Amino acid sequence: MHESVRRFSRAERLVHQTTLALMVVCLTTAAAIYFGPIAAAIGRRHVVATVHEWSGILLPAPFLLGLLSRALRLDVRRLNRFTRTDGRWLLGVVRRIPHHHEVSGKFNAGQKVFAAWLAGAIVVMVVTGLLLWFKFSLSGVPRAGVIAVHDILAFAIAVALAGHAYKALTSISR
Repeated sequence: MHESVRRFSRAERLVHQTTLALMVVCLTTAAAIYFGPIAAAIGRRHVVATVHEWSGILLPAPFLLGLLSRALRLDVRRLNRFTRTDGRWLLGVVRRIPHHHEVSGKFNAGQKVFAAWLAGAIVVMVVTGLLLWFKFSLSGVPRAGVIAVHDILAFAIAVALAGHAYKALTSISR
């Protein structure tokens, strides 16, 4: 019988699950706002837009509250430290060399890169979302540019989360 190992504390799982829920709400409401047939089926565009805005604003909240957890702070430190093993792991990916599964600690280089990318993406999404919500004008940056950054990054996040979910689900079955 296979016994599961708890890699994360209750607080870390709560941060992960709450962030996921907010991301799903953001992506679902964005689809309802932008795609005509979905918008027509749901109606109440203003309510959907309000839910989208507030779920986006709240996106950093689970992580910030999670920093009260010592376990999360330790994992953030682990995620922010790249080792020689991580360098070899990334080089192996670039050169398409099969990984020889060196022990790299709790997180491999791919997980570290994904976490850093997603953290940056959330910051950019919140900032561009605030700019759009409050109709700020940036000197020399057209509103269409802010919309393009927000929309392209939202699509990239959707693809990345699908890949993350696929990887997580396929590793569970092993």
